Amino acid sequence: MTAQIHVWSDYVCPFCLIADEVIERAITDRPHVEVVHHAHELRPRPAPTLRPEDPYLPDIWQRAVYPMARRHEVPMRLPTVSPQPYTEPAFRGAQYALEQGRGDVYHRRVMRAFFRENLDIGDPVILVRLAEEAGLAPAAYAAALDDEEYAERHRQALAESARMDITVVPTIIIGTRRIEGVADEGVIRRALDEASAA
Repeated sequence: MTAQIHVWSDYVCPFCLIADEVIERAITDRPHVEVVHHAHELRPRPAPTLRPEDPYLPDIWQRAVYPMARRHEVPMRLPTVSPQPYTEPAFRGAQYALEQGRGDVYHRRVMRAFFRENLDIGDPVILVRLAEEAGLAPAAYAAALDDEEYAERHRQALAESARMDITVVPTIIIGTRRIEGVADEGVIRRALDEASAA
């Protein structure tokens, strides 16, 4: 029987990349576990996105992101893309990737592109390239970015996030256990054990 880990995240949330990699390690020996990614935009349009040259981002990275990344051995750096990209286009593309059975691969590729390669994941040209690297047909993916059907699916995903009262990313749900923020590997494994025993 397949167990599921539901993760709400945003592609511009550094803690979400850390959580993703911790979860991957926690389930390495559990092939029956499926990770299901859900969208939550931290700063949807028209709210302004953050700028790395302003004091907030360098400060939070020095105080919280880098120490946590080191503790979990997740390499990453503060992207210099300014202002930070809106993530709606990437999430629209995620709906297409999910339909093609490449949702998890696409999610990881976009997240790592931003935090490890300093790529502007709001740029459609870059998104098409990342999608191709994730095994998607570039022309079909590019068309999906402008397709109202995938935009509507993304809006429904955001509505689900609101219904679930998601206010923190990452939020991880395993069975009846809800974890807000990054969880250690042991916590993930115990939650999976509890869910399978229920």
